[in-house]
Amino acid sequence: MDLDAVNRFDFYIGLSLAVSSSIFIGGSFILKKKGLLRLAKRGSTRAGQGGYAYLKEWLWWAGLISMGGGEAANFAAYAFAPATLVTPLGALSVLVSAVLSSYFLNERLNVHGKVGCLLCILGSTVMVLHAPQEEEVASLDVMAEKLKDPGFIVFAVCIVVSSLILILVAAPRYGQKNVLVYILICSLIGSLSVSCVKGLGIGIKELFSGKAVLKEPLFWALLVLLVACVSLQINYLNKALDIFNTSIVTPIYYVFFTTSVMSCSAILFREWFRMTADNAVGTVSGFLTIILGIFLLHAFKDITFSWDTLPLFLHQDQRGSTLAQDQRGSTGAQDQRGSTWAQSYTALANQEIPTDEYVQSSRIRGAKGNLPDKNTAVTT
Repeated sequence: MDLDAVNRFDFYIGLSLAVSSSIFIGGSFILKKKGLLRLAKRGSTRAGQGGYAYLKEWLWWAGLISMGGGEAANFAAYAFAPATLVTPLGALSVLVSAVLSSYFLNERLNVHGKVGCLLCILGSTVMVLHAPQEEEVASLDVMAEKLKDPGFIVFAVCIVVSSLILILVAAPRYGQKNVLVYILICSLIGSLSVSCVKGLGIGIKELFSGKAVLKEPLFWALLVLLVACVSLQINYLNKALDIFNTSIVTPIYYVFFTTSVMSCSAILFREWFRMTADNAVGTVSGFLTIILGIFLLHAFKDITFSWDTLPLFLHQDQRGSTLAQDQRGSTGAQDQRGSTWAQSYTALANQEIPTDEYVQSSRIRGAKGNLPDKNTAVTT
């Protein structure tokens, strides 16, 4: 079997592991949620209230095992496929979770969410078709040589210095106010943790082939660095999730984390150097499409919007724009014809009370403030 065939075979193994990882991780959230809901129906103390009854629920354990299997598959995928492919495909777990929750948890998936799912699938497909299939690092010896490259050393120093500045200076001052501080820390450190995972995956792959990898100092150094990086990531990601809305943290973290990993991969493993221009453009385009899909899934998930209500929204926008034009062109009193989409009336000095019809429409719309009663006189 020639080298190209071996690389192609490894590529498809890594791709299969990455996709299966997303399915397992996405499904694990549903299983855990179902288990917690069953406990809530029984009246058990909920996890958010300090209870641990979920440890006796088999569905919760099934979700935990599913997540563990997904993470193991994701770990193994880095040993076979480029990080440029494996990391962005992690967005599929969000898609799987969103789709399954609409079926098993009765959580409504609005139009934005459905379009976001479609864009995630489309972007992932484009990335798979254009991602690099050559594997530049096939052993720990080659990995050691790559780590000595001046370009990567400069990149690693910049990552460490930037992370220290963010942790010691920016986080205490702006961490509670700006969501980017904690996310940038997680993303920068995450680029190094993925590189460690890649190296460990290659080492484990060599271990099964019979090489004495456990005697290599690099293997243990990568393991220690991975534990340190992951610990910092979990710490600051939890801080971000505790302070800011999940719908904000998730898409921003995905964008910055994936961008950092792809940058590190391009410098360390040089996976982009053998790519043609059209494949490079296709990979970036697929990544941007996934970003858009993730944004639609999270940013508008609380908006009640379906295909049935689309004509109503369009009709509302049309009437609202017409009314705005009438208001800008009016130099006299408020148009008394009224509209259910008109803005609320605000009484000004030396101005008479609005008409009865206008007051009623304003009350129906729940306008801010209390309008004067129709029988109340205004003294000037």
